[in-house]
Amino acid sequence: MQKKVAKLGQLFTIFFRIGLFTFGGGFAMIPLIRRELVDKQGWIDEERFIDAISVTQIVPGAVAINLSIFFGYRLLGLAGAVVAAFAVALPSFLIILGFAAFFNNFSGHPLVDRIFMGIRPAIVALILYGGYQLSKSVKWTGSLVLTTVLALLATSFFNISPVLIILLVLLITFINHLFRVGRIIPAEDRQKPVKEGRDAESIA
Repeated sequence: MQKKVAKLGQLFTIFFRIGLFTFGGGFAMIPLIRRELVDKQGWIDEERFIDAISVTQIVPGAVAINLSIFFGYRLLGLAGAVVAAFAVALPSFLIILGFAAFFNNFSGHPLVDRIFMGIRPAIVALILYGGYQLSKSVKWTGSLVLTTVLALLATSFFNISPVLIILLVLLITFINHLFRVGRIIPAEDRQKPVKEGRDAESIA
């Protein structure tokens, strides 16, 4: 029990730090989570990390909370999910509470406006860095490059929901998988029954 409490405490510290130093929403949080869980701790490998991001994109809710719940549950079950979600949301809750209390006094102040204008390029850089790190682990093919370009165009110029794009890609991937299996395994082999007796023993 003491070992699990220590891990929960470590999980709380990590996700609290991620929530405290992340500006710009859930996508800016991705490189920080990757650095902590994949690079430093080694709790999650690169492939599972990318899969987790894909899963959290097709469910409702904030990306940051979804990611923390997913990884917390994978690491320490239900207790880990609760602790990770609480830890990552706590800094924002406290900071927003403080801003709400003093917002009327600082709203529209030139210094505050300059601070937020300076933060925005850093947010863009974090998101681009996270995308770059994820792209290095992808085994790129012509179809994947085409899918990436089409998804970027669909979200940028046609305002199509990322959820619909991900679901469409999943459907296309599933159909492509069935098609490849159908090509690799001939229909007569898939439908051929296993013979009884001596032939069955030879197959075994």
